[in-house]
Amino acid sequence: MLYLLAFGAHPDDVELSCGGVLYKHALSGKKTGIIDLTLGELGTRGTPQIRLKEAAAAKKVLKCVVRENLKMEDGFFEHNRKNILTIIEKIRQYKPHIVLCNAPHDRHPDHGRAAWLVNDACFLSGLAKIKTKLNGKAQEHFRPAAVYHYIQFKHIKPDFVVDISAEFDTKMESIRCHVSQFHNPKSKEKETFISKPDFMETYVLKRAQEMGKIIGTKKGEGFIEAHANEAANVLL
Repeated sequence: MLYLLAFGAHPDDVELSCGGVLYKHALSGKKTGIIDLTLGELGTRGTPQIRLKEAAAAKKVLKCVVRENLKMEDGFFEHNRKNILTIIEKIRQYKPHIVLCNAPHDRHPDHGRAAWLVNDACFLSGLAKIKTKLNGKAQEHFRPAAVYHYIQFKHIKPDFVVDISAEFDTKMESIRCHVSQFHNPKSKEKETFISKPDFMETYVLKRAQEMGKIIGTKKGEGFIEAHANEAANVLL
């Protein structure tokens, strides 16, 4: 069983948005994991093979016990029965106490669609009449205690913020594992929004400082409540 399971539409979504919280809980002895829905194969830079290696490196930095990729179609995965059942199988396999997922609406359309998909799967996973199997064995129904959306590109007011001041440097280290995606003066690939030289400072650092300011700390990560059977302080 995992205490915390974070889903991302693409490799690096989780690191950018809630890597600090994952690391914070791993340090406290709780088991954490990441599931990427796609390989990010439509990304301007890198390849699926490279991105899998980068994701594996980031997993080690954040001390997660598991990281998987569901290999849904980047840019075109749908909110449908097949994909919902695929996610339900993972929820029932790992039985996370808390699930984190993409922002409900964001710059990239995959993010909002992933949020909707994971949120619905978390609820439906608790229905006993939905049958799934793992390695040919029937799975028991299970519903996480809470589901929260992390905040991404768009400025969204958080329902609560978690202090990651002590974990911020490791969060940055995990982001930098995705070498193909961010600024690299040696890269000959086309520049993107996130590969610009100032992205880490103007987006990642300032967002963490902005969130931290809300709760009176140096750095923070903000979350929006999707649904919860417990108070939001389960992440604090």
